[in-house]
This record gives sequence, structure tokens and C-alpha cells, in this order.
Amino acid sequence: MEEKKLDINSIIGFVLIFGILIFMFYQNQPTPEELEAQKAQQEQVEAQEKAVEQQNQQSPIVEQKPINLQDSTAVADYKSAIGAFGYTAASDGQTVLENEVLYLKVSNKGGQIVEAKMKDFVTYDSVPVYLVHEGNASFGLNFSTTDNRVLNSQDLFFEPSLTNENGNQVLSMKAKVSPNQFLEYRYEMKPQEYLVDFNVRSQGLNGVINSNAPTNLEWKLRGIRHNKSIQYENRYTRLTYKHEEDKISKLSETSDDEENEEGVKWLSYRQHFFSSILATETPFKTAELVSKNLVEEEDKAAGFTKEYSSVAPLEINGGELSYNMHWYYGPTDIKVLSEYKEMGLADSIPYGWGIFGWINRYIFTPFYTFLSSFLPFGIAIVVMTILVRLAMSPVTYKSYLSQAKMKVLKPEITELGEKYKDNAMKKQQETMKLYNKAGVSPMSGCIPAVLQLPIFYALFMFFPTSFALRQKSFLWAEDLSSYDTIFNLPFSIPFYGDHVSLFPILASVAIFFYMMMTTGQNMQTQPGMPNMKFIMYLSPLLMLFFFNNYASGLSLYYFVSNLITIFIMLAIKKFILDEDKIHAQIQENKKKPKKENKFQKKMRQMMEQAEEQKKAGKR
Repeated sequence: MEEKKLDINSIIGFVLIFGILIFMFYQNQPTPEELEAQKAQQEQVEAQEKAVEQQNQQSPIVEQKPINLQDSTAVADYKSAIGAFGYTAASDGQTVLENEVLYLKVSNKGGQIVEAKMKDFVTYDSVPVYLVHEGNASFGLNFSTTDNRVLNSQDLFFEPSLTNENGNQVLSMKAKVSPNQFLEYRYEMKPQEYLVDFNVRSQGLNGVINSNAPTNLEWKLRGIRHNKSIQYENRYTRLTYKHEEDKISKLSETSDDEENEEGVKWLSYRQHFFSSILATETPFKTAELVSKNLVEEEDKAAGFTKEYSSVAPLEINGGELSYNMHWYYGPTDIKVLSEYKEMGLADSIPYGWGIFGWINRYIFTPFYTFLSSFLPFGIAIVVMTILVRLAMSPVTYKSYLSQAKMKVLKPEITELGEKYKDNAMKKQQETMKLYNKAGVSPMSGCIPAVLQLPIFYALFMFFPTSFALRQKSFLWAEDLSSYDTIFNLPFSIPFYGDHVSLFPILASVAIFFYMMMTTGQNMQTQPGMPNMKFIMYLSPLLMLFFFNNYASGLSLYYFVSNLITIFIMLAIKKFILDEDKIHAQIQENKKKPKKENKFQKKMRQMMEQAEEQKKAGKR
């Protein structure tokens, strides 16, 4: 993983703190006799300055040294800093919670999770997958005391108590005013689960916490890079949240965004294939949500994708806090998230909106899961593509039949164009009559294409977000969820990248030949068709550039799909459709009286009226 870069705010913060320290040094000028007595106090001042830097400059959370309880001056300063909360014997240590799949570290300072590691996964460069690491996240409660002090739980020291209850690890973290007065964070980790129960409660603080002032939950996180292409990963990194009425909303995935929402049940800080989720059994009445994009288009070495921030006021009932919540640190995987149906965490997966999401979630995902359970993952994509194209072959047949009919009528349409080249309205009328007599609809070729759009878009969303494809290899592709590389360029081409992927090249070639078959034969039959030749060459080129940085599994699908479509159309042309028979059928249709439907009758009448008005205008 690349070393984290400092942003301009952090640099300014360090410069200001350095300047303050120098100013304090020259102002105080301690004598050698006073130096030892002031040492502990100076350490505490530096710790408080680092805490200010953390809050104001949004720099990583910095571990502070424990307070020296033997130094009365340091104790007094600390008690003043935390207001009504008295000091505790807790040191700035850490407690580990772990099961077979998840490793967590919880710090005594702030009682918060300071490390969350997935045990079964690694990044593109073989580093363990961390969702929380080296100060990229912070969590705390910001509240006021009855003596008008403002505190943040991140500045408090919590006493840890780790026990085992019915096979579950239970960690109680208490920031105490006295043995019977405390703020508690309670973590409960179950075996084999990524979900950790998290309870926030207070006891005996009704005279300490000011219930008339807001108590805000604040959660921040910078998404750590996990994928080979950070631009591609960032495209699917997004803040998603669920409302009380089970509506799913999202902040922008391409730019900075913020929203003030009501009735929020859970917050998901998605990092493409992994998610950090905070769910609450008591919905947050309001929540201020912010997402900031940290990736510049040309910055390929960035270590972070987006920065998320959420602030939600908590209700105080009877002067006390009591919230049952849950932390989820784990894969954005339907198999895992579906285990928590009551919370609806699977809704955080970006399947797509409307019918496209429904197709992905309930058809393609289960179908591919079934195929990949007994086939290699790349072969499973090929098999699924073949079956999808076979299922869509009736639509392909209808499309090609329409093209064949139009090809048969081409000489007559050309003749009408020459006959009425000076009268566009009359040419259109006669062309429509020809279509009606021959039983041909010029729109019949468009309908099959429209019917395929939901499948096309659903698969476009399926491959980049399918967790099952992550780090699965096929042929020369090392990871079907990322781009394949056959050659690394010594420079970067705008919109293309600094590498050459083979699957997009194969897909572009297949699309070119497909368009030659479907578009080339009718290229000169319609007005404006000279532009179609340009489109025929442009579309494969756009495919080549656009998919060079996309998931190789998606390019593999388009290559196989277009290849199969070409073979199906060749088979239809050679073995199923006979142009001579189609021509004979059209001639038979012309002889039969053709009854107009209401739409055709209305169109004919409108054209005739327009023709009459045109003639009247010439007089």
C-alpha cells in the first residue's frame, strides 16, 4: 500500500503547532531546576494540542501517552480538560476482539475502534484489507455538561473489561465519573460474524450531561485504497443510507456532496468491495452526511478514495443515553449481508435502480453463484453469457427478420425516393403505404433492441460489483473484477490509461463485425445514413477506451456475447431465413387487402391534410 500523503490542511496544522511550541519555549524559558517539575505538564499540553489538531485539521487520530497520576499538576490539567469526568486509572492501551473472520482493536482513549482488519482478504498488492487503520477513522460523542463544558468522548479514557458470555466476546468500555457514574460502550462479537453489537449507554449522568443541549454522534472515515485502479474503485465507493420507510439514498460517487436527512436506520461507508456500516435500532431523527472525493483523475498513487462524515443527534431520555447499534466491518457480499435481513444491509449493494437492480439481485446473482459453485469463475461467465444469449435469441431472430424484410424492400424504397425526390411529404406517404401493404413495420427492428436494454444495463452493473469475481483469475486476467494487462505503457494516454488490456480489444473487434452485419447492409437506405458509417467505426473505438480500465469480467462478457450473437445471426441467415421466401411473402401480402389500424389511419389522414395544406399554400 502506498504511503499516505499529507494534505494542505495537515501541513498548515503542523506548521502552526510547531510555531506555537517555539513561542511557548521562548516565553516560558524554564530554568534547569524547574525543567523536571514541568516535564509531565508539558507532555500533557502537547497531548492536548495533538487532540486539537485531530479535530480541526481532520488529520489521523494520534495516540497520546497516559496521564502521570503521580503528578498533581498534570492530574489537575486533565480533570479540567474533561470537565465533570474525574480521572481514571485506565491507561492508553488497546483491547483486541477477534474471531475467525474479523480482527478489531479498541483503544482505551475514546473507547473507539482504531483497527478493523479482514482476516480472509488481501488487497491487490497482497496487504491485509483494513477498513480502519493508522488513524483513518474516528468515532465519538460530543456533548455538553451541566456546568457548561463541551466534551468529546474521543478525549476521555475508558476502562476496559473483557468477558466471555455464551461463547461471545464482550468488551465493556467505561469512562467514569465515579464507580456508579459512567458512559459505557459495549461491544459484543460473535463467532464467524462481521457484525458486532454495539451499545451506547450512560448511568448516573443525568446530573452531568446537559439534556437541553444536543449530544451528537460523530463518525468519520477515509476509505483506504484496496484495488489496482483507484479511479475504478472510487467509482463504486459511495456513502449509502437507509431511511425509516426502507428507502435507499446515496451521496454522489463522482463529486463532493452533502445532505441533511431524517429518520436514518443505517449508514454505509462503502469502499467498493468492502463496507463499514453503522446500524441503529433507534433511527437517528436527523443526520448531517458529507462525502468528499479525494482522488484526482491523474493521481494513480493515491492511498485514499473518499472521506465520509456523519453527525447525528442522540436522544436523551430521563437524563440518560441508551442506544442499541451494530457495527459491520466486512465484504460487500450478498452471501454475507443477506444474513442480516432484519436490518436490510444487503440493500447497500449497488445492483442498479428499478428493474435493473431487480434482475441483478434475483436472477443474475443467484444464477452466477450457482454456476461458479462447480465451474471456474471465468468459465462460469462464458456459460452464463451463452445461456443469456440463447434465451434472447428469439429477440435476435425478430431483429434480423425485420432487417431482412427491409433489405428486400430496398429497391422499391429507392425507386420511391427517386420518383418523389422533390416532394418529401409524398415520398413519406408512399413509403408508409408500401410498408403497410407489405406487412412490414420500420419500428419492428427497434423493439427487440429496446427489450435487450434491461439485460444490457443489468449486466453492466453486475460484473463491476460482483464480490464473487474479486481476485479470481481466468486465462491472462489475474483478477476478473479489475482490468487485465498484457502490456504496460511507459506513458499514460488520456481516457485510456498506462496499460493495454486484451479483453476490451477482443470485445471491440467483435462489436465492429456485429455492427458490420447489422448496420452495413442498410447503411444507404435511410436519410442521414452516411453518419451511420462513422458510428460503426466510433462505437468499437469508444468501447476500447472506455473498458480498458473496467473489470475484465465485463469485457469478457461483451466479447463472448457479441461473438455468440454473430454466430446466431449467421445461423438464422443461412439455415432459417430465406430472402426469396421473404420476398414472395411480401408480394403476397401486397395483393391482400390490408386493414388499417387506428394509428395507421390517423397517420395517413394527418399526412394527407399536410399535403393538402401544402398545395393550398402554393396557390
